[in-house]
Amino acid sequence: MLDQPTPKMRRQIPGLGSDPGSVRQRIEAMEQLLERMFVIPGINKPVGLDVILDIIPGIGTISAAALGSYIAWEARNLRMSKWQVARMAGNIGFDMLLGLIPWVGAIPDFFFRSNTRNVRIIKQHLDKHHPETRTIDVSARR
Repeated sequence: MLDQPTPKMRRQIPGLGSDPGSVRQRIEAMEQLLERMFVIPGINKPVGLDVILDIIPGIGTISAAALGSYIAWEARNLRMSKWQVARMAGNIGFDMLLGLIPWVGAIPDFFFRSNTRNVRIIKQHLDKHHPETRTIDVSARR
């Protein structure tokens, strides 16, 4: 049975703590996994696990929503307002409803990226309330 991470382990392994900087690292990594895992050649559009799971009818969509809910859970742990968490839940729910359409449900995921929207909400909160966690985003937005 695995023990809980000790304070010493949390200091040694970046991103394992409960501080806002560690939360930022974790949600950015989850968003990268769900929305921008690789780029489709030819159209240069990033896709992630969210789109791939939406190809599997029912179970895949629910799994993608559960993974996206982790981001909202981290927001709740940051003590973000109920309104912000509700907005995030709405994004996840809307994405899930679109994904429930068999086979074509993956297409809206190219345009409606709920996890990216939710991470943006958390980053705005962190930038306002915990400015020391800011990072420089070197990726070029197109």
